[in-house]
Amino acid sequence: MIRTFQAGSATLVESLASRHDSTSFTFAIRAASVLFVTALTAAAAQISIPLPFTDVPFTLQPMVVLIGGLALGPRLGVASQVVYLAAGIAGLPVFAASPTLPPGAARLLGPTGGYLMSYPFAALLTGYLGARGFDRRYLTSVIAMLAGLVVIFAGGVLWLAMLIGPRAALVSGFYPFIAADLLKLLVAAGVMPGVWRTIATTITKV
Repeated sequence: MIRTFQAGSATLVESLASRHDSTSFTFAIRAASVLFVTALTAAAAQISIPLPFTDVPFTLQPMVVLIGGLALGPRLGVASQVVYLAAGIAGLPVFAASPTLPPGAARLLGPTGGYLMSYPFAALLTGYLGARGFDRRYLTSVIAMLAGLVVIFAGGVLWLAMLIGPRAALVSGFYPFIAADLLKLLVAAGVMPGVWRTIATTITKV
């Protein structure tokens, strides 16, 4: 039995899953959504720009992690990033290509390990806020994504600080990226409110 779309449901994925009474359908929607965000995270890692003064490359991954958290919610958001990290640890080419950073599981012990390991926690926090409706409006989406970005930078810089010291960690892992990431966040924060508006418009026309 098909249900009407529940625009008031907690997250986008749960709203999609709630359209059908079938348990297998609901599971399929959730699993496909997790794998989709995992694949997007891996794809975003390939859009990598190395910088000459740091081992930390510029990538689009943080924005995918944060948008994924909003869309999936806390549990599924964490799952998507755990699967991503597991794929990288297993040796699949999902981490950013780099001539200097170690491959596979060793990547988590390298200079970018803190950022990578923070992804599940950032998705958890952003997903928690998304499940409470923060993804419905632009300003609250900015707040939710900013909270997740703080987690990513905190994890990345603290890990770097243990490897190269606090001052060098800020110089190589925070200062070069914060302005660009904030700009990306301001753009990306419009994605989920836009999706919800499109869905609402479609339902109204139907």
